[in-house]
Amino acid sequence: MVRVIEDMFGIAVNPMSQKTDRVRRFTLTTERGMSVSIITLGATIQSLKVPDFNGKLEDVCLGYDDVAGYYRNQPKYFGATIGRVANRTSGGRFKLCGKDVSVSRNVKDRYHMNGGFVGFDSVIWDVVGVHKDGITLQHISPDGHEGYPGELTTNINFSLNETGCFGMRIEARTKATTAVNISNNSHFNLAGHKAGKEALYQHMLMIKAQKIVDVDQELLPTGKLMRVRTTPYDFSSLVSLGKRLNQLISCPLNGFDNNFCVDVSPNRVELVARVVHPCSGRFMEVHTNQPGLHLSTANNLPDEDSNEPPDTGKDGASYVRHGAFCVQTQKYPDALNHCDFPTIVLNPGQLYDHQVVYRFGACPKRV
Repeated sequence: MVRVIEDMFGIAVNPMSQKTDRVRRFTLTTERGMSVSIITLGATIQSLKVPDFNGKLEDVCLGYDDVAGYYRNQPKYFGATIGRVANRTSGGRFKLCGKDVSVSRNVKDRYHMNGGFVGFDSVIWDVVGVHKDGITLQHISPDGHEGYPGELTTNINFSLNETGCFGMRIEARTKATTAVNISNNSHFNLAGHKAGKEALYQHMLMIKAQKIVDVDQELLPTGKLMRVRTTPYDFSSLVSLGKRLNQLISCPLNGFDNNFCVDVSPNRVELVARVVHPCSGRFMEVHTNQPGLHLSTANNLPDEDSNEPPDTGKDGASYVRHGAFCVQTQKYPDALNHCDFPTIVLNPGQLYDHQVVYRFGACPKRV
């Protein structure tokens, strides 16, 4: 039986109303001790504790102890819900129903990123349901916000069960034709959120994808898809993430920040990725109905090899470059500017339905 417990995480100003509001935290806990904490600021996953092969619990999700931590580090989006459109939109413009639409250019005044200056990560979500296995949060994005047409109502159901499955079902409806590509930006380290770069290099990763979205030096899609076979981006079978990162050491980005075109059947939730940390036995599976999985490896965090001071996270943890991974389920970036990409257009009367399940477990340690 899953327990749902609420406490108060802090106080914040809701940018939509400019009023001070409570930030509530809901912790879902199984009888085996696995737990997930979600805060209403940004519909953010603040903590995720899972046992290793010995039953030892460890928080495997990067985050902060208080509201101030999330404000200071907002551009990292740790654990946050990203929307109305996740990832990059070239030039902050696109065509919709034959009309030019301009959205905010919040990166170097050059392109739109993760919903703009005040995206879904920055608002305080309403609690519209508390259930036996989770909660439902809601945000109503007004017509014209950050340039997007149409009032958009988004509900996210967070749920947990005794088999180690943590699910998010994101549903949205609009009053006028708009663009929607919502995601979650949780960063993980299966050795524990404090474990850092050395432990991340121990991870093994599989992604069911034969292609990635080709990008330029600003990580904006070129419109082409690149085959991954015989490249460092080939995770078609379980392979060392550390080995693959070392293969990119001479690349400008020096890490992964790529959208994988995963193999999923239409309207079905299927396994698209598996991550294993052999030393602890912990594993994580990603099941989704979305055609894209964006892999990143905390490339924007301080580089400890260059003696840059680390960012401070929960419990005084040091967060550094390549100290965590993120596997965001989504549609392709800049989709509205590339007609061959899966569409992110949502019309009135249609339901945006994004499902993702993270399944956690632990295998016996190999001798």
